[in-house]
Amino acid sequence: MKARSLWRFSVSTTAEAEEAVCELLAGVFGSGAAGHHNTRTGRTMVSVFCSRASEVSPARRREVVAGLARVRASGLALGSGRIRVKRLPAEDWATSWKRHFKPWSPGPALLVRPSWSRRRPAAGQAVMTLDPGLSFGTGQHPTTRFCLRQVTLLRKAGQGQSILDIGSGSGILSIGAALLGYSPVRAFDFDPEAVRIARANARFNKVSRRLAIEQADLTRQPVRSPERYDIVCANLIADLLIAERRRILNRVKPGGSLVVAGILVAQFPAVVEAFGREGWVLVRGRTEGEWRSGLFRAQG
Repeated sequence: MKARSLWRFSVSTTAEAEEAVCELLAGVFGSGAAGHHNTRTGRTMVSVFCSRASEVSPARRREVVAGLARVRASGLALGSGRIRVKRLPAEDWATSWKRHFKPWSPGPALLVRPSWSRRRPAAGQAVMTLDPGLSFGTGQHPTTRFCLRQVTLLRKAGQGQSILDIGSGSGILSIGAALLGYSPVRAFDFDPEAVRIARANARFNKVSRRLAIEQADLTRQPVRSPERYDIVCANLIADLLIAERRRILNRVKPGGSLVVAGILVAQFPAVVEAFGREGWVLVRGRTEGEWRSGLFRAQG
């Protein structure tokens, strides 16, 4: 069968706003969005690919423009926000994605793979299936990879452990946690479209009854919570992590762990300092490209 042309819808942005723009485009187009940072030029481009010209409609363009205005208003350095639409030569859609999305394991207990992959899990290894056409975010971003690795490494076989995912996006962490046996598993995100897609991902992986994903605004939650968790993941921008650190920390059980990500390298020391003032120390960290993530625990 003859391959059809593709249309690439791209937004020029910054490394700081890359993840937010990925989520915006994926929500508007209902398809996977991918970011690329050129280390030579310092430019970051986020793109989605459409199989029909009608999908790149003026209405969607207007929706993206409005969403970019919200990203800029949130305080993120958006960059130019220039939109480009380009028709690409005929190429098989699936083959294009297969080159970029490979199976990977955050740990021996979990395998993340697209539905077309023939890679078999190891004995006792749970499988999370994610396709770019269903989710925005397929675990490829360095911050998501770090968080999922920690969720896998912190799992204690045969023991009850609970987890809260703040800023859950497409639900990758909470789905992985449910597959690994965490319970209860709770997640929330400010964006209703993110919640919709996360729930779809949970159904796709047959774990929707083993977790709860809700729409909620962290800044409007009570500072203290009666519910606390063994692990709290917060994949949020540095300013929000610092401003809302008490709300976040008050949801971690005594002796529990906090995993933070989505932080630019230059902003990470301020996060470490802010959490240090609350008595929490960095026990594990990782830098990938311009991103830095960390695992924190209370001192003593």
